[in-house]
Order: sequence, then C-alpha cells, then structure tokens
Amino acid sequence: MKTMNCSICPRKCNIDRSTKFGACGLDDGCYVARASLHMWEEPPISGTKGSGAIFFSNCNLRCTFCQNSGISRSIVGKRLDENQLASEMLRLMEAGAHNINFVSPTPHVKTIIKAIKLAKKNGFTIPIVYNTNGYETIKTLTALNGLIDIYLPDLKYVSPELSRRFSGAWDYFEYASKAVLEMWRQVGTLSLDNSGIAKRGLIIRHLLLPNCVDEARRVLDFISNELPKDTFISLMSQYVPMAEAASVPPLNRRITKREYERAVGYALNIGFRNIFIQRFSSQTLEYTPDFSVYSD
Repeated sequence: MKTMNCSICPRKCNIDRSTKFGACGLDDGCYVARASLHMWEEPPISGTKGSGAIFFSNCNLRCTFCQNSGISRSIVGKRLDENQLASEMLRLMEAGAHNINFVSPTPHVKTIIKAIKLAKKNGFTIPIVYNTNGYETIKTLTALNGLIDIYLPDLKYVSPELSRRFSGAWDYFEYASKAVLEMWRQVGTLSLDNSGIAKRGLIIRHLLLPNCVDEARRVLDFISNELPKDTFISLMSQYVPMAEAASVPPLNRRITKREYERAVGYALNIGFRNIFIQRFSSQTLEYTPDFSVYSD
C-alpha cells in the first residue's frame, strides 16, 4: 500500500505523506507511543497474562472526548520501521502476551502489514488484534485480510449529527457500518480456546456517552439486524470527561448508572447473548495507560 496520495482511511486526504502531514497529523512514519503487556481489555483479549498492546500515535478521528488524547493528536513516541515493529511483536510474544493488539493502527497500516509478514517469518505465532475506531475503508480492510485474527472495532454512532459534532466525521456510520460487516466476513463470530482466550473473530465495542442511550440503541439495532445474535458486544461504562470534553455538555459528566443499565437491558431484550458488561466503578483513569514513557 503506497503512502503517496494517501487514501488509507475515509478522510482520503490525497496527501503525499512523505512530504506533508496527512489529515491524521502524520508523515509517512510509524510512531509507537507504548508497547507493553496490557490488562485492561475484554477478558478474552487480556486473559491472565495480558495483551501485547502496541499503541500508535495519532488518529484519523478527532473525538472531543478521546480517552487517549495524550497520544491521538500529536506525534508521540518512537518512530519504528517494519523490522523494529516486528521485533516488538516478537518481544511481547516472548514476554507471554496472549496476542498482539494494534491500538489505533489505521494511519500506520502500510508498516503494520510489512511487520506482520516479517514477524511470521521469524517465528511469530500468537493472534493479531486490530483495535480500531471503526472509521475504515473496505480497501484497507481487504489489504489486511488473512493477516488479522481478531477485529476489535468501535461502533460509536449511527447519527451523522453526533459523529460530526463529537468526532468531526459526519460520514462515520457510512464507513464504520460497512467496515464492521467486512470484518465479520473475514473472521466471523469470536472463537475461544479451552482457557477462554480469543483465537479469532469479532468483538464490537460501544462506549456509552452521557445522554446517548438512544444512540446506543441505534447501534445495537444495526448489529442485531445485520449480524448474528451470538456476535460479541462490549458495552463500555468507563467514559471519563477528558480533553475539551470536560467543558462541552453533555460530555462534561460521567454516565449515570441508570443510563448504563438501560443500554445493557436493551441489548439483552433484543436477544444478544454475548455481552461484556463493565463494572460501574470502571469510570476511572486507571484504564488509560501512562504514555509518558515507552514502557517494557
């Protein structure tokens, strides 16, 4: 996949990232803000030993409420080529990671594809997780087909008005809805090994936002209408006002217990059987890693 005239994501900024910054704020480099064992994903991803999370710098969305705003809006961390990224994958595997978890990977896909192929030539054997905001093109996902074992996308909104207001992308659902269906086509329903660790498949995340239970229902209705009822869904209660969201109603407050219970209840009522439910005490910064250092 060429970097010139970049069309990796739906922004399709058509910029030569070897000479200018793209809409994601990146040049053609691959920047890793943190690579470490991470215990704060869904249970089949983190397991007992941790997910080998590789957090990339910058993002193709501009969410007002971004929970990783410390790395999503500016270049942070080390610039790695495909050989160095493959080495990090192998290092984390040797450290006991259940999988390698590429977090916010989209602008870095060119390097990621090369790194996966190199790592596999050098003995890499654990599953690969593509942990994305969902704002993806079918072209990019097609390039990843056969390389990704587990897709972990957000499905943030159905409403164009909310996605424009909160993430600067009025066409979010237009792309994310098609992306989720393509991910399911590639990997299917989540399968687990005998220890309950994810081997292959799809988990769809939805972070419940304040005053947005109706939007959660729209998201759940889409999944219910388009995918099997045994699709794994992660309904997240961990929202904390961060970045400029702290001064933007209704995002300037945590969700209420009642809001979360209504969203979970709706998912159960329409027949979903595999739902990851967070403790309400998850509304804490504990889930946000320390990006001040590149940690082992």
